[in-house]
Amino acid sequence: MKTRITELLGIEYPVIQGGMAWVAEYHLAAAVAAAGGLGLIGAASAPPEVVREQIREAKKLTDKPVGVNIMLLNPNAEEVARIVVEEGVKVVTTGAGNPGRFMEMWKNAGVKVIPVVASVAMAKMMERAGADAVVAEGTESGGHIGAATTMTLVPQVADAVNIPVVAAGGIADGRGLAAALMLGAEAVQMGTVFLTAREAVVHSNYKQKVIAAKDIDSEVTGRSTGHPVRCIRNKMTREYLKLEQEGASFEELEHLTLGTLRNAVVDGDVVNGTVMAGQIAGLIKEEKSCAEIIRGITAQAQDLLERV
Repeated sequence: MKTRITELLGIEYPVIQGGMAWVAEYHLAAAVAAAGGLGLIGAASAPPEVVREQIREAKKLTDKPVGVNIMLLNPNAEEVARIVVEEGVKVVTTGAGNPGRFMEMWKNAGVKVIPVVASVAMAKMMERAGADAVVAEGTESGGHIGAATTMTLVPQVADAVNIPVVAAGGIADGRGLAAALMLGAEAVQMGTVFLTAREAVVHSNYKQKVIAAKDIDSEVTGRSTGHPVRCIRNKMTREYLKLEQEGASFEELEHLTLGTLRNAVVDGDVVNGTVMAGQIAGLIKEEKSCAEIIRGITAQAQDLLERV
């Protein structure tokens, strides 16, 4: 499946793995890359030297493209941005901010820059800043979310910019990929389906929580603070929503969730931890390898598109 994204990134399939905090480490990124997609290492709030080591370890496992996702509001963002160049990473996705201050450095080093956007206005801004593509991420996705749905956001962004668009949010099979291509996207980014991959170094409790999820198990916390997060309903989300309804302060709510994503991903606490996952979790029924996920999704999409 050749698109402008596959040509831009040098990948076989138009599939990008999301840069999920605590989940997107080098084992997963390398496995996705080896299977023909773009694997991403999620820098999140990790110390810069840890990110450097992750990049080096991924390169030991595959010679295929592996990128880094950088959260720009992170205090370490500037140092991680330099490490990307020093380690020869060729693709960066960004979130939570404008990558403009790093663009010249990245461009001079031949780095492809793909910001994640949640609106047409942000997509246009990123194109003007020199982005090579954008990820239009709908509210169906797991973790921090915007307001627009993938179905409405992707075609509007595709109409508004000339650079390639990647669709994200609510995509976990070939039907989602085919739909995204029909909406004007040239690739998809998926997170939830990859956190259940066999190669993902994620506690089995977390994976099984996602696999067991039903369509109605998705919950959004933090709407009152302006920082909405989508995860799977559990004791923590119930406590959080109760405090929100009672008018708790942002600081009090943040304290409740401090360290809870790590607790879920690493320690397997899916009762009191934050189990970030998209609304599509109900579609995921079993663990598969990254190769099985990517090849199954692309084969199904090709079959559907040929029928159309």
